[in-house]
Amino acid sequence: MLAKKSAPYGTWDSPITADALVSDTVIDDVLVDPVTSIVYHIERRSTGSNALVNTSTGADVIAGHWNVRTRVQEYGGGAAIAYDGHIYFSNANDGRLYRVQEGATPEPITPENPALRFANFAVHPKLPTLLVSVLEDHTDDTPQTVINSICVINTTTKSVSDLQGIPKADFFAAPTLSSDGTKLVWQQWYQPDMPWEGADIYVADVVNDISDENIGFHVTNAKHVAGKKLNISAAYPSWANDSTLIFTTDESGYQNPWTYSTSTQQARPVFPNGYFEDFSGPAWTLGNSPYAIVDNLGNMVLFAAFRGGRNVLYLVDLQGGTAHGIEPCPFATISKLRRVNPDRPEIVFLASKSDGPGGIVRCILSNTTASALPTYKVMKSTVLSDSPSTNFPTGIISLPQPLMLQIPRENSLLPVVFYAPKNPAYEGSSISGEKPPCVIDVHGGPTAMESQALSWNKQYFTSRGWAWLDVNYGGSSGYGRQYISLLSGMWGIRDVQDCLHAAKSLSEDIDSARVVIRGASSGGYTVLSALSFGVGNSFYAAATSLYGVSNLRLLTQFTHKYELRFMEKLMGGTIEDIPSVYDEERSPLFHADKINKPILFLQGSDDKIVPPEQSEVIVKTIQDRGGKVKYVLFQGEGHGFRKAENIKMAVETEIGWYEDVLGLKEK
Repeated sequence: MLAKKSAPYGTWDSPITADALVSDTVIDDVLVDPVTSIVYHIERRSTGSNALVNTSTGADVIAGHWNVRTRVQEYGGGAAIAYDGHIYFSNANDGRLYRVQEGATPEPITPENPALRFANFAVHPKLPTLLVSVLEDHTDDTPQTVINSICVINTTTKSVSDLQGIPKADFFAAPTLSSDGTKLVWQQWYQPDMPWEGADIYVADVVNDISDENIGFHVTNAKHVAGKKLNISAAYPSWANDSTLIFTTDESGYQNPWTYSTSTQQARPVFPNGYFEDFSGPAWTLGNSPYAIVDNLGNMVLFAAFRGGRNVLYLVDLQGGTAHGIEPCPFATISKLRRVNPDRPEIVFLASKSDGPGGIVRCILSNTTASALPTYKVMKSTVLSDSPSTNFPTGIISLPQPLMLQIPRENSLLPVVFYAPKNPAYEGSSISGEKPPCVIDVHGGPTAMESQALSWNKQYFTSRGWAWLDVNYGGSSGYGRQYISLLSGMWGIRDVQDCLHAAKSLSEDIDSARVVIRGASSGGYTVLSALSFGVGNSFYAAATSLYGVSNLRLLTQFTHKYELRFMEKLMGGTIEDIPSVYDEERSPLFHADKINKPILFLQGSDDKIVPPEQSEVIVKTIQDRGGKVKYVLFQGEGHGFRKAENIKMAVETEIGWYEDVLGLKEK
């Protein structure tokens, strides 16, 4: 055994290179053909495009110049579905919907029209040449004039028509047909709500329209199931059986499971007294599923709920109103739950761990009672056989340490996750009494939750002698509706205060003089706010903003439809009502003269959510007054970097920036 070394924190040699950040497979979705039980998945390639793969064989079904993605609501999701040996997918290169069988060439089933975007599909079980889909029409391409609807796609005639009988709304999601094809359920909501703030679920009867000239259908007798504008979110509807709907709603203060009987037209909570955990999270993308039915009667459902910043599995009895925890549960995150086998309790889901690779996991329950035991099998690991991470030494991974910090000003709690420096080749610092520098990471919410899944980006830092702190500031998800609502009217204030409080609370473990802050998207706005108008703006030694917002007025003018009015909730009113809040009070650009710490900007040239101008205008302001700033523009990248070469360059540039500012290269 080699003797352990010592060196100043932040200067340790590490086997974790930037290659490790891009060598593992990124899996965006998992699909199951309900007829054949074949499992497929969508995985990202080094070029940034998405391929569709047969999970069992590992063979590409769709790859090469194809890109299985959708830009509905810009964040996408729900880009493909498998049914009876066919895969239907959105091709991001032209926006059209295609149909393909394994080994065949995809054929388009929608007209050529780059203004149309499709997502969240369902096949009519009795008329399988018909698909129902969420449609986003950009013919008049401004945020105020983009039209969202539910449409019917005739795969034979390659025609698209609006589904008649649907109430008007600004957004739609999760159109799902009952297995007998007689009813349709869906979610819809209206601006200024986001779907986790106020969203409705409707169910309607399906009427098939069959003639010699055409086959189609419409809906009638639409009934409101759950949800309320501005106040109650109802989400993730699907069919437990042909007469029972299952969904989640936060009517109790937490996203709990409910059912609705189409016979009695009554909705009821599965847990009459409520469960103080969220059984689903905010739907920033389409096509998610936080649960899967595990029996043919539709009574037993496997849920991935949130507890302590991690996912936990529950087997929920819809009739009995009980939840049985499935143990062991070795995963930090669980998502995209899909039923595989109609004859036994078998599902697949995407999962990640804190101490090892994640992937696509097949879960088989021994039964569907409270005594159920799980068997887990990894169908597809995110780690390839030749991945650099397979050769990392034992003990290199810094495990998450979840903490609940006290906030004295309001007698409340702040959840954070701490990662200590960790490298088996080092016993600590060579400088007596030295504490490590620390990265404060602000998630890209505002309503996200930083998970405890293994991240090579975090380990890249901790293995070099850095500490890392994730802050799930007030407004984050996974802790109930009240906690999410803490950011309402307080964006740029609450998040900034919580990050600063977290950093100061850990002063015993980190060097307070060498704390840097980073964040992407909304987290980038928090970073810029913290360094400009935020309380304690001189606390941080350096910062990195990844496609962060600097000008709130500009964001209201040039953002996309999905988030067009989200700002009203975050800021506490419209820009017309409170212009000073959007401008001189909380736009970092108006306070750029107060930024007195070095700051790095990383930006994608094709970002439609936070365009490059947001970074460039504040960079120029800082440059003009002689501030220390660096700007890197990644060509061809959007809101989040996808190309391997750019991901590597971004992390190497970022750590190099901190090393230069803190003088770590000189030690």
